Amino acid sequence: MADNTVADLAREFLMDANEALEILVGLGVEVEEPTSQVPESDAEVFRELLNEERQQNRDIQRRTRRRRGVELLDEDQVRADMRTDEEQEQIRRAADTSAIEVEDNITLRDLATLMKVDLNQMIVSLLAQGKPATINLRFTADEAIALGETYGLRLRRKLVVEPPVVVGGREKRTGTVTIPPVVTIMGHVDHGKTTLLDTIREANVVEGEAGGITQHIGAYQVQHDGETITFIDTPGHEAFTAMRARGAQVTDIVILVVAADDGVMPQTVEAINHAMAAQVPIIVAVNKMDQPTANPDRVLQQLLEHNVVTEDFGGSTLSVRLSAKTGEGVPALLEAITLQAELLELVGNPRLVPVGTVIEANLDRGRGPVATILVRDGTLKKGDALVIGEVSGRVRTLLDHRGKEVKEAGPSMPVEVIGLGEVPQVGESIQVAKNERAARQLAQENADAAREPAAATAMSLADIFAQVQAGQVETLNVVVKADVQGSVEAIVHKLEGLKNADVRVNVTHSGVGQVGKADVDLAKSTNAIILGFNVAAEPAVRRQAEDEGVEINLYAIIYQLLDDVRRSLEGMLEPEYHETVLGHAEVLVPFQITGVGHVAGSKVLDGVMRRGESVRLYRDNQLIFTGRLDSLKRVKETVNEVVEGLECGIHLSGYRGYLPGDMIECFHVETVARTLVI
Repeated sequence: MADNTVADLAREFLMDANEALEILVGLGVEVEEPTSQVPESDAEVFRELLNEERQQNRDIQRRTRRRRGVELLDEDQVRADMRTDEEQEQIRRAADTSAIEVEDNITLRDLATLMKVDLNQMIVSLLAQGKPATINLRFTADEAIALGETYGLRLRRKLVVEPPVVVGGREKRTGTVTIPPVVTIMGHVDHGKTTLLDTIREANVVEGEAGGITQHIGAYQVQHDGETITFIDTPGHEAFTAMRARGAQVTDIVILVVAADDGVMPQTVEAINHAMAAQVPIIVAVNKMDQPTANPDRVLQQLLEHNVVTEDFGGSTLSVRLSAKTGEGVPALLEAITLQAELLELVGNPRLVPVGTVIEANLDRGRGPVATILVRDGTLKKGDALVIGEVSGRVRTLLDHRGKEVKEAGPSMPVEVIGLGEVPQVGESIQVAKNERAARQLAQENADAAREPAAATAMSLADIFAQVQAGQVETLNVVVKADVQGSVEAIVHKLEGLKNADVRVNVTHSGVGQVGKADVDLAKSTNAIILGFNVAAEPAVRRQAEDEGVEINLYAIIYQLLDDVRRSLEGMLEPEYHETVLGHAEVLVPFQITGVGHVAGSKVLDGVMRRGESVRLYRDNQLIFTGRLDSLKRVKETVNEVVEGLECGIHLSGYRGYLPGDMIECFHVETVARTLVI
């Protein structure tokens, strides 16, 4: 069959050829004019889209066309009315491609990079306007837009598609649907994480899942009582945190696997800390219940020490006792997952532009670069022009976890994508471009940006001061590593005591052993610094930390570590000002002295008047002026102070309107640095 032209498709749907051209370009089809040829596969996607839209408009059109002579609704208007607010906004922004996009909470450093303006020049300009300026000064999007205008640049607020997870209330958006939860399994080595994943997968195949064998693509989906659950097929918290360090939140629920015969172990604690840092709910799976030495009550008791309070102890964390080896208790775990998902009220909108994350990628000898993408919202379709970091391409084939080819993938669905030019990095987010040309351009821009010196994204002790002064940081997040558990506990206890009403230390994670890659990933994702005592960091880990902008501080003396943190926190604190009233004087008669100016002839009523100190002037008990006692004279001689009962001439710097009866209060202000006690 010969390919259709744009005009042919327009006639088929009784629409303007230019409108059809606009829709096809939006779908990523490379067409430039009504006579351009449209490949049959793209034409089919166009027909599906238009037929779906016509179906939605059918009732409206039937009502308006019921009688001859009744004015027809404009089809363009009907089509626009049926679009969601998000789609309308995307269409409006697609037409405005020249503006620089900014988000709320952007730093001055990042804004200068986006605007391609010299950072030092911006700092000097802001200081000249009397505004505090540091490289970490943050702006709202509106403030950034206004600042851009002063440089003759046009900025706009970036459209942010929020992730579909809504805790505590379902998001009320047009087109939202309930979506499957995405689950990651974590726990200590040899506690049965992989066995549990395999048992769940195999049980689902036995239950008759079409396709038989599940492909290992990095994630898979199972059915339980009519509900779908998506499992990340890479157990452990390393991959989880590595993706979080890139800004990808791919998990809705964490299954914490703890062996009933072994109890809570170091990696169990790490997994708990990683899940809590990500604010992801935990379901405890007490595994190996088939072992004769299983003691599930001891496990749940140990978890209390790490703030994991299960329902058995009056908490809200679900727990299930099972054996991944025999399969006993696994259905109960799936039931707990569906219950937790119901509480989370997870929703997504399949009609939106897709938002997703690469969870696995490799170079296949027969298929070329292959990436597994977990779609978090929207719908990824065959034919989409994709940008993943520095990689671009066109979706030629989509395969689900059974290896079956599909036309599209909606929220919470993992799919293998074939058609990319190179292998992307795991953890990168996807973007859909207008067409392949635009995708290549975006990928090149990302590559150019990656070659520029990376700006540190995590906090260092030196950076905290500026951020606290601007009211942006109240908590210093730290990761603590030490050689023995006793040292870890002692350091954590002391650090948690370094706090007051303005600032405190939050230990994101603590553990025994040298500083590793997972520690750097966690520090980056939680904006933390790493404090190590009697431990080392391999050169490769140090290079990673430097690249990621994470600060590692290693110590051999505990109190040196604590003093460094304390001094940094104290430098952040606004000092206290203690005021002492020195005395009062009454103005008897104002006069002028050549070379001095307006002077208040006064009598000291109590205390002392002292030159150089602060003063307040009252009139009829109303504060009129606050300033400094600049000059003090006694019988034509300049003196440093005048005591009670004596008369003197007082000159206040910056004031001249004295009247008889005015009261002058002299006071001393002492600046006291605030301290934190270890």
